[in-house]
Amino acid sequence: MLLADVVTTSAAVAATRSRLAKVKALAGLLAGAGPGAVEPAVAFLAGAPRQGRTGAGWRTLSDLDVPPVTEPGLTVERTDELLQELSVTSGKGSTQKRVDLLTELFGAATAAEQEFLRRLMTGELRQGALEGVMLDAIASAAEVPGEAVRRAFMLSGRLTVTAVAALAGGEAELAAFKLEVGRPVRPMLASPAESLDAALTELGEVIVEYKMDGARIQVHKDGDEVHVYTRTLREITASVPELVELVLALPCRSVVLDGETLALRDDGKPRPFQETMSRFGATNQRELLLRPYFFDCLHLDGVDLLDTPLRERNEALRRAVGDHVIPGGTSDADQLLADSLAAGHEGVMVKALDSLYAAGRRGKAWQKVKPEHTLDLVVLAAEWGHGRRTGYLSNLHLGARDPDGGPPIMVGKTFKGMTDELLAWQTKQLQAIASSTEDYVVYVRPEFVVEIELDGAQVSPRYPGGVALRFARVLRYRPDKDPADADTIDAVRALLPGKA
Repeated sequence: MLLADVVTTSAAVAATRSRLAKVKALAGLLAGAGPGAVEPAVAFLAGAPRQGRTGAGWRTLSDLDVPPVTEPGLTVERTDELLQELSVTSGKGSTQKRVDLLTELFGAATAAEQEFLRRLMTGELRQGALEGVMLDAIASAAEVPGEAVRRAFMLSGRLTVTAVAALAGGEAELAAFKLEVGRPVRPMLASPAESLDAALTELGEVIVEYKMDGARIQVHKDGDEVHVYTRTLREITASVPELVELVLALPCRSVVLDGETLALRDDGKPRPFQETMSRFGATNQRELLLRPYFFDCLHLDGVDLLDTPLRERNEALRRAVGDHVIPGGTSDADQLLADSLAAGHEGVMVKALDSLYAAGRRGKAWQKVKPEHTLDLVVLAAEWGHGRRTGYLSNLHLGARDPDGGPPIMVGKTFKGMTDELLAWQTKQLQAIASSTEDYVVYVRPEFVVEIELDGAQVSPRYPGGVALRFARVLRYRPDKDPADADTIDAVRALLPGKA
């Protein structure tokens, strides 16, 4: 398959707001892809090489001056091979070797392909929000049910692997994906509730649990082997030895657990979220210890529980983790909410006891109740400050995720809630991912997610989505989340007066 076909399809997808048109364009490309082109083509269209980092940064690529060819001839397969070589190049002479590989790659590309490759390799082509559209396209191209594709993706955790299975073996090969202890499963997500009473009324028989201000973890144990993953499926086992030790001591041979972990103060209240997250980048244990609270069990001693109701999974959870279960119960929801807030947590989660584990899905079976409105939004740009904030990037431009796979949709700005320390960090980090500048505005690649507290939303013709945030302030950055995890424009519109 020619890389030019991928570039053309990517442009077509970016140019339309229609979800059906996006799916049709992607499915048409995938249906005509040969076996060796499917995996890299899906990775390219999803916005990142399948190798992840290639070792060629923005500066290296911007300094590259290679004349483009006039006629397309570079294939997807050859592009993937060269990116693979780039990703494993290291040691003495690696700098020149990378230049040679990049020269070969860009020297075989047209001008349009060169631009596509630059954006792909620097992260500017990030289309994580395209995930749902891509899954529909895979189903269409392979002529299999969408639910079969989504379930396989849930269990494999990788779009590329799911696409290869669907197109090579159809529904039968997709059905071969099973929960595998040691391979992370995409986490089930919650939707915001209108209120505690509304969630209780809608869901019927429920369990109500503390909603903690911690970091999502997924833990796998198989005998004396333990793996710990973040919500984005990044492995952090080496950084959290105290969690590994605790899981090894659990009274079970094999288990897959979903939960939260956080650092506590001496009085038992949670430390700031950033302190918990600081442990995830460490290579060894520090004085700041993490405490896990588990709330779901997906596998226990050889039995997979994904397709069993929460009430049964909760029974297995209590057998497996004992005192390490998250605080909660099936009665007196108001008191549980009050107790959670008094303990320094965010609110409560309300979960239907008959619900199955819908990994990777933000459904209504789990609903979060918080006293304050918050949204996870994507940073699109920042403005240079003035007065006390001169020299700092201050006023953030915020975008909500387009559920149909387009770029984030701007919904407002804010400079409120930032400490001097956060301003300094933000200025350094945002300049490192700058894509362009215009007067006093620095536009950035959509990589950072920030949690915003707000009083609600209002209709506004000022922004593309027709809605704007009211009295928004920064609570914190969310390094545990990708742009694909950000709240959608629909979530912002749901805050409009009369929508609740």
